[in-house]
Amino acid sequence: MARTADKTDIPRRLTEAGYQLFTRDGYNATGIQHIADQAGVPKGSFYNHFDSKEAFAAAIIRHYTGWVNDAWDQCLASAPTEALPAIQHIFARFIAHHAQTQCQGCLVGNFAAEVAESSPLCRDVLKASMADWRARLATLLRRAQDEGAVRRDIDALTLSTFCWDAWEGALLRMKVEHSVQALDDTVNLLLKQLLRP
Repeated sequence: MARTADKTDIPRRLTEAGYQLFTRDGYNATGIQHIADQAGVPKGSFYNHFDSKEAFAAAIIRHYTGWVNDAWDQCLASAPTEALPAIQHIFARFIAHHAQTQCQGCLVGNFAAEVAESSPLCRDVLKASMADWRARLATLLRRAQDEGAVRRDIDALTLSTFCWDAWEGALLRMKVEHSVQALDDTVNLLLKQLLRP
């Protein structure tokens, strides 16, 4: 197995391997030996960097959340200046990503279904991730309300929570149907009808 003097190389390789395996096979079906083999490192190296599989999963969730946040920022940088078209642009980019990755789904949503009840550590990290995403969307929805493009009778954070809940549900249906049509339908209903003044 390949060795390296770079102290960040093995944790990075383990994290990349864990993300791929957790996304494809789920938490319970992925063993530490699978992760080490995928990363091309000895199994003992895993425990040099992570205390447990649960702690590793929490690190993967944080890593994935950071990736989504970076993707959000990149989408926002190329989005229209008005808030509602910016939201439409972001979700369109996310839908394109899910189509490109063959409807694998959202790792946070997958983990929420699989480990939230059994792992308080992962549950706390998942809660923080979801709260951050709700806050990001709420900021845009607040702007859209100020611009008169989104209803004002419900506060922006409540609308954001509803949107994310609908999105995560649509992601589950996407996985079942193996089509992004559920995402298109949900976003269109939310942004073109339910959120309108």
